[in-house]
Amino acid sequence: MARIVMKFGGTSMAGIERIRNVAARVKREVDAGNQVAVVVSAMAGETDRLVGFCREASSLYDAKEYDVVVSAGEQITSGLLAIALQAAGCKARSWLGWQLPINTSDAHGSARIGEIDTAALDASLADGVVAVIPGFQGVADGQRVTTLGRGGSDTSAVAMAAAMKADRCDIYTDVDGVYTTDPRIVPRARKLSKVTYEEMLELASVGAKVLQTRSVGLAMKENVRVRVLSSFEDGDTNDGHPLSGQRGTLIVGEEEIDDMERQLITGIAHDKNEAKITLTQVSDRPGSVAAIFAPLADAGINVDMIVQNVAHSTGSTDVTFTVPAADLARSLDVLDKAKDAIGYATIVHDTRVAKVSVVGVGMRSHAGVASTMFTTLGERGINIQAIATSEIKVSVLIEEDYTELAVRVLHTAYGLDAEDAA
Repeated sequence: MARIVMKFGGTSMAGIERIRNVAARVKREVDAGNQVAVVVSAMAGETDRLVGFCREASSLYDAKEYDVVVSAGEQITSGLLAIALQAAGCKARSWLGWQLPINTSDAHGSARIGEIDTAALDASLADGVVAVIPGFQGVADGQRVTTLGRGGSDTSAVAMAAAMKADRCDIYTDVDGVYTTDPRIVPRARKLSKVTYEEMLELASVGAKVLQTRSVGLAMKENVRVRVLSSFEDGDTNDGHPLSGQRGTLIVGEEEIDDMERQLITGIAHDKNEAKITLTQVSDRPGSVAAIFAPLADAGINVDMIVQNVAHSTGSTDVTFTVPAADLARSLDVLDKAKDAIGYATIVHDTRVAKVSVVGVGMRSHAGVASTMFTTLGERGINIQAIATSEIKVSVLIEEDYTELAVRVLHTAYGLDAEDAA
């Protein structure tokens, strides 16, 4: 007997027929003798609809009441799935975030999970009852409903798996796994059987939309084995062993990937939701760079790539960096208010940029990864505007119009194309 958490996203829950399909999939795990907890998202588009209601009611809405409203979508799908499971012959009940409880911080709209009390849940699972849990929600101070931020159901599922000591956390989405890159751009992209936590964390942070970044970080911290697979494909979910997975992609520790399976580069991601900001003629003195980024940090704006030109005899330099495109207006406002403290001449900004990243743990032991990237892009006439690196990632900022070309040529340059693709 295995203990499994199954998470289903909004497209999987978009209507009664799809909820019945989810119930049938859950029932197969129950019939195999497994204890199952299911974490569900709201129906596709429902959260956006509820957010719209809040904004329509007041542009300055109370964050606590906002959480009450937007968490309702997951409450509805959890109840409907429990009903569908009962109709299919399974014992099932829904558990809202405050009933378990899932204790969180009081940062409404972006709460962090603290601890989950599973005592009542464990007893219910031992009695053969499927637990259906709404994702994205918890409770602060035992009183107020909280939500975890958009995409938070992935984090809910991983947190539940950790608290329950589950054998595996299956994340069902509208894709059948993690690919070497977006197959809509590169038809020869390959599905990966295993990816390390670190690689998935980097891929998620630089544009891959398969898993929420917070959920991957939590899985790595708690050593939760995660599998990504499609809710629209049929077939056995495993071969009889609770930790195996014939389909989808397993997200695991680096020690679980054999040397034969290890590649220099695991995947290539891109993100067009970037904005570039350049401050010209910044005073070349101690503390000037801190004067730029401290107010941005205080405003909760994440800065990614940073490039500072070398100052020679002019006594000033240009500083370029990127922020999320959604934060551009706020960033410009913050920098304008801090102009006297920073000491710059003008601000130039550009939203027609994209970040392209190559990710792989093989970078740790192989030289030349960055050189291959720069040479490949240069041969295609693609100019690099900024560079950022980590131990297992190299990211470049390029003109947005070249994004798909860059992804395709890099995918080929690193030998990631599938040999048997059409």
